[in-house]
Amino acid sequence: MPNPKPGPSSLKPQVHGQGGVKFQNWAKTYGSSPELYFQPTSVEEIREILDMARQRNKRVKVVGGGHSPSDIACTDDFMIQMGKMNRILKVDKEKQQVTVESGIFLSDLNVKLSKHGLALANLGAVSEVAAAGVIGTGTHNTGIKHGILSTQVVALTLLTASGEILECSESTNADIFQAARLHLGCLGVVLTVTFQCVPQFHLHEVTFPSTLTEVLDHLDDHLKRSQYFRFLWFPHSENVSVIYQDPTNKPPCSSASWLWDYAIGYYLLEFLLWISTFVPSLVRWINRFFFWLLFSSRVENIAISYKIFNYECRFKQHVQDWAIPIEKTKEALLELKAALENNPKMVAHYPVEVRFARGDEIWLSPCFQRNSCYMNIIMYRPYGKNVPRLNYWLTYEGIMKKHGGRPHWAKAHSCTRKDFEKMYPAFPKFCSIREKLDPTGIFLNTYLEKVFY
Repeated sequence: MPNPKPGPSSLKPQVHGQGGVKFQNWAKTYGSSPELYFQPTSVEEIREILDMARQRNKRVKVVGGGHSPSDIACTDDFMIQMGKMNRILKVDKEKQQVTVESGIFLSDLNVKLSKHGLALANLGAVSEVAAAGVIGTGTHNTGIKHGILSTQVVALTLLTASGEILECSESTNADIFQAARLHLGCLGVVLTVTFQCVPQFHLHEVTFPSTLTEVLDHLDDHLKRSQYFRFLWFPHSENVSVIYQDPTNKPPCSSASWLWDYAIGYYLLEFLLWISTFVPSLVRWINRFFFWLLFSSRVENIAISYKIFNYECRFKQHVQDWAIPIEKTKEALLELKAALENNPKMVAHYPVEVRFARGDEIWLSPCFQRNSCYMNIIMYRPYGKNVPRLNYWLTYEGIMKKHGGRPHWAKAHSCTRKDFEKMYPAFPKFCSIREKLDPTGIFLNTYLEKVFY
C-alpha cells in the first residue's frame, strides 16, 4: 500500500527548509538563491521534501560539496544539501567494498578506509566532494588502466521522484545502473553508493621537466612507464612538466616547502597574474618564468595514495575539460599551440593539464567505449578579477569538437542536446530512463534543460 501523502500541516513539524540561503560554487563563478534550503538526515525527510515540492510545484536540486565549476548545482527552487547523510554503512573486507551514504565527503572516506586497510584505486584532485556528486558529474583522474571514478561503483540506491527506492547494480536494474553511475542529478536522489576498493597503498610521485615535442612523440612509452601518468603543458612555450605516480613500498618523504608552494607558487603568481590583466602579453613571460622557478628540476614525493592524488586548488578559476579519443592527443594539442602562436592577442594561463582514462560502458561517460585523453584548460581569477577568456574558450571548444571531444559534465561548456545526441550513442537510452523516473522534471534546472531540451 502506498503511504498517504502528508498534508501541509503534518509536513511542517518534521522538515525545515531555510530561506535566504545563498548558494555559491567553490570557485565563486556560479551561484543561486534557493527558495528553501534543506539538510535532511533521513530518507523520510527527503520524501517529505519531494512531497512539499510537488504540492508547491517546485523543482528540487540535490547538492554535495558544491565544487562543480558550472551551474549544474544551481536552483532558485528547493535545494537539498546531503552533508548530514554521510555515514559509512558497511565495509566488506572480503570483497574489499564499502557502502556509504551519498553525502559523505571523499576526504572523510579516504581516512576511514585507510583504517580498514583499504583505499579507492583512483581519486580526483579534490576530495572535499560528496560521493554522489563525484559519480554524478563523471569526475576523473589519470591512468590508462583506470576509468573515471564512476567505474569504481558496483551498486547504488536511488530514491525516485515517486518516492520509490531502487537498488541498482550490474545484476539488478542494470539499465538504470549504467545511467545512474553518471546521473547528472536528474534521475532521483542517490541515497547510498557501494565502491569497489583495493588494499591501501602508497604512491611515489616523480615530477620532471620535458618538452611538448618529446612527450607527444613518446606518449605510448610514458603511458606504459607509469600507472598514473599526466603532464602539464605551459602555453606559449614548449615547456612540459611530466608527473609519474606509481605504487611503492618505500617510506614516505616530502619535498614540499611553504616558501616555494605558497609565497612563490601562490602569492607572487596571483599578484603577477593580476598585473597581467592590464598587460596581457605578460602572461607569456609568467608561464616561462614559473616553469623555470617551480618546475625545471626533478622533484619526488612519497605518501599514502590519497595524499598524492589530492592537491590543493588554491586559485579561484574558470576551467574547461574535454575528453577526446586518446589517438587524437598529439594533433589536438599541437592545434591549440598553433592557435595561440597565430593569435598574439589570445593568452592562456598555465597549465594545460593532460590526463588519460580507460574506456567504459557508462552511458553518459565522456570515456564511453573509448580510451580517452582529457585536456583541461584554465584561466585564473586573481583577487576575484575575471580575465577575458572568450576567444581562448571558443578556440579550444572548436578544436575539441573537431576531434570528437565530449565535455566534462561538471565544467562549464556551451553544448546543447543536439551536440550530446551526436557525442553519445546511448543518449536516447539515458533520456528515456530519465523521463520514466522523473516524468514531471522535478530534478531539472537551467543547466539540465540545455542538456535535455
